[in-house]
Amino acid sequence: MRFFKLKEKNNIFPVFMLISAIGIMVLGLIFASDIKCSYFLGGLYLWIFLFGKKKKGLRMLISYLIVGGIFSSISYLVNDYSWPSFMAMANRFGAVFIALLIGMNVEPNDTVRCLSTLRFPRSITLGMLIATSFPSSLKEEIKRVKEAMKTRGAGNIFNIKVFYRAFLIPFVMRLVNISDTLSLSIETRGYSLESKSYSVYKKSYVNFIDVLFFIGVLGASVGVILL
Repeated sequence: MRFFKLKEKNNIFPVFMLISAIGIMVLGLIFASDIKCSYFLGGLYLWIFLFGKKKKGLRMLISYLIVGGIFSSISYLVNDYSWPSFMAMANRFGAVFIALLIGMNVEPNDTVRCLSTLRFPRSITLGMLIATSFPSSLKEEIKRVKEAMKTRGAGNIFNIKVFYRAFLIPFVMRLVNISDTLSLSIETRGYSLESKSYSVYKKSYVNFIDVLFFIGVLGASVGVILL
């Protein structure tokens, strides 16, 4: 059981995870109408589950059964009780949810470190770092503006005047401040888009478990294409 406990704390090599997520989604959408796609997605889910993604895997499975079940049932009824339509819709949602499950286990910082270790252009790594960290900052700023509105008794946010004056304007001003702080932070830390040498504090390396996971996904992908 040591293997499973280890993988709950350590994610697979980020590049392998990203390639796997994209490949699974593409193949799932292409072969959605084929029954072999169902076996392909089911096998991949179990494969991901074996690598320690138990809690997130179960939550994602429940979400898939609810959302995928609703839309698949609608497709079944709209297309004159067509089972192939139900299966195709279920496979499409299955591919998307499995890709999301893999993507949820990719830490933004680990991805940036991995790409930096592989010497990707700084414009790519810096852009990815900003893009992945911005949503969390955006969520926090929205929460702060709403708390400020509540403290001041600004009123209902669904009122267009209240929304514009008490929420939108302060929110935009906070975004401007974030962009200024971000530019100063990047300059202070010595980030540059020029081709200069740099070091990575915590490098990402490929180990046997990473290769094993990727070989499993690759083998399943080749199988669904050739069979």
